Amino acid sequence: MSTKNKITSEEALAYHLDPTPGKYEVVATTAMTTQRDLSLAYSPGVAVPVEAIAENPETAYDYTVKGNMVAVISNGTAILGLGNLGALASKPVMEGKAVLFKRFADVNAIDIELDTEDPEEIIKAVRLMGPSFGGINLEDIKAPECFIIEQRLKEEMDIPVFHDDQHGTAVICAAGLINALHLSGKKIEDCRIVLNGAGAAGIACLELIKAMGARHDSCIMCDTKGVIFQGRTEGMNQWKSAHAAKTGARALEDAMKGADVFLGVSAKGAVTAEMVASMADNPVIFAMANPDPEITPEEAHAVRADAIVATGRSDYPNQVNNVLGFPYLFRGALDIHARAINDEMKIACAEALAKLAREDVPDEVAVAYGQKLSFGRDYIIPTPFDPRLIHVIPPAVARAGMDTGVARRPIIDMEGYEQTLKARMDPTASVLRGISARARAAQARMIFTEGDDERVLRAAVNYQRSGYGKALVVGREADVRLRLEAAGLGDAYRELEVVNAAKTRHLNAYKDFLYKRLQRDGFDMVDSHRLAARDRHVFSALMLAHGHGDGMVTGATRKSAQVMELINHVFDARAEDGAVGVTALLHKGRIVLIADTLVHEWPDEQDLANIAERAAGVARGLGLEPRVAFVSFSTFGYPVSERATKMHLAPLVLDERDVDFEYEGEMAVDVALNVDAMAKYPFSRLSGPANVLVVPARHSASISVKLMQEMAGATVIGPILAGVDKPIQVCSTVSTVNDILNMALLAASKVG
Repeated sequence: MSTKNKITSEEALAYHLDPTPGKYEVVATTAMTTQRDLSLAYSPGVAVPVEAIAENPETAYDYTVKGNMVAVISNGTAILGLGNLGALASKPVMEGKAVLFKRFADVNAIDIELDTEDPEEIIKAVRLMGPSFGGINLEDIKAPECFIIEQRLKEEMDIPVFHDDQHGTAVICAAGLINALHLSGKKIEDCRIVLNGAGAAGIACLELIKAMGARHDSCIMCDTKGVIFQGRTEGMNQWKSAHAAKTGARALEDAMKGADVFLGVSAKGAVTAEMVASMADNPVIFAMANPDPEITPEEAHAVRADAIVATGRSDYPNQVNNVLGFPYLFRGALDIHARAINDEMKIACAEALAKLAREDVPDEVAVAYGQKLSFGRDYIIPTPFDPRLIHVIPPAVARAGMDTGVARRPIIDMEGYEQTLKARMDPTASVLRGISARARAAQARMIFTEGDDERVLRAAVNYQRSGYGKALVVGREADVRLRLEAAGLGDAYRELEVVNAAKTRHLNAYKDFLYKRLQRDGFDMVDSHRLAARDRHVFSALMLAHGHGDGMVTGATRKSAQVMELINHVFDARAEDGAVGVTALLHKGRIVLIADTLVHEWPDEQDLANIAERAAGVARGLGLEPRVAFVSFSTFGYPVSERATKMHLAPLVLDERDVDFEYEGEMAVDVALNVDAMAKYPFSRLSGPANVLVVPARHSASISVKLMQEMAGATVIGPILAGVDKPIQVCSTVSTVNDILNMALLAASKVG
């Protein structure tokens, strides 16, 4: 695995420990503040839905979370590639699966770890908890028990039961295969297919491909003992026997000769270059073993330039990633209150994924991945962060479920359903991914100013090990080493570049630059030397000004006003210079930018117009189309107040500038952000809720941001410093490691 994506044990444990243990929490969706709320939520009010459900069980989907709740269940007998480590050890994986359900398809999920290896006990436990859930996702249960458990639960339960290790891989594999065969000009019914790995995933892949038209006699399955042929007795079971082929081939290398398709869910190195060379023209090779494929794309293409290759890894094209399937399969199944997820629904999912990959890729996806994607040999499967997945795949699954009679509550208005799915999209993750991709492409040398702070050092290590570029840490070597060792990152010392102001050969040049800049502001040569040699913020800014770094992140240990004052010794970053601070608030799937949060104390209408332009640029840098609102306590002149006058005048200033983004004002915050409130003003020029709020003064900006952070739990990125010649980002003194890293990525990607 690439050292650029190295994850240490300490980092992984810290991720699961901070800010609270685990990866998710349960949040109430109804008010629980007054005595009346409690009476409605519990007793006596709760008796009403209880009686309604007892009379008509279907109403459980209306009055409880059942219709959007999935149980992620494991006994830990086949955890990732780690084997049988037990139920408790599987909990981090199952929590992760629950988080993926929520992130990608807005499906609530809760993990349940069952401490038994007895299939009958698992079957009984899951069946008994059926009333609580709208679906069951089985995970990391070893074969052959997983086959027994899933089949029995499907027979005995009236909600979808889906073993993702089997069917998730099969669905994505099928989607990729549809497009690979499309490119190679072949039909599935004419292909000779070889599958290596007769476990849960392999058997499910072959079963689904046969359901799609592959002929039994043209499919050869292999395991560690060779070809599974008719008459073989060694190492067989009923599931393997169902796919035994009538063939004279006895080893994988024999089966591969003349094969059109290879599907691997086995082990690293199982396929040789000679095997690939023996395949038919335009071979399709899905080497899906994790963490390392049966053969790498480089090795396969070295002998067969005409091969179409997919793997299970994110650092190669065509990743077969289960997250493309299970969230959206369950989303569609839950929304029709399905009794099951059948083959037709899985095939519909695969076909919809394949079709999506053949369509033009939105620019936002290209930005997120740092490259233009288009259908072809290196792009046959959509990317996991394609925003269209949520409103394309579930409708296809739902239609198939309705057509095959497993829907309890069919969807009548499919167009309206697609609109509700679009409303479930969370834009925040795609924005952050876009920043990350641009930062990775930039490979910036990032200056981390405060090398005496553990949070900063952790962020610097993360920046470099994640492959974003070179981390330059300003500090004393001995101090940095000690703090890294105390943080459990002692091995990172030799990876980072520590820059000590007292030892740099550039100090004289820095000092001369500073003296020339400040000599008419009351600073003599001694002052300039002291600032350059002893103040790390000034020193870091001087490094950046002289091209000895590409970006700078600071502010973790000093208040932002003090940091800005020091930066201004080197750069023109004052209000009169056009600098602006923009803070991004991420909350419940929405992104709102607030400006100015850093530079302007009390802007006038001209300043406000400048702030709006800068903030719109930041919004576009984040991948958003800006809709700017000048906010006040007054809305379009009522109530009348001279305090609101400048907010009324600022849009008039923009009218004269002929800017290329939407703006409106003055207006109250609820009018700016709430569609229903905005609808009362049909003359408003905004086409939708504002995503950039320009506020009257820095104190109101600060209050707004901190109130949202503390009371609502919003994620805060910023303030993002815009309008300065070089990429400088100033974080707050309460920043977490992740906050500091995000600011470094903003600097690297030159947002602002």
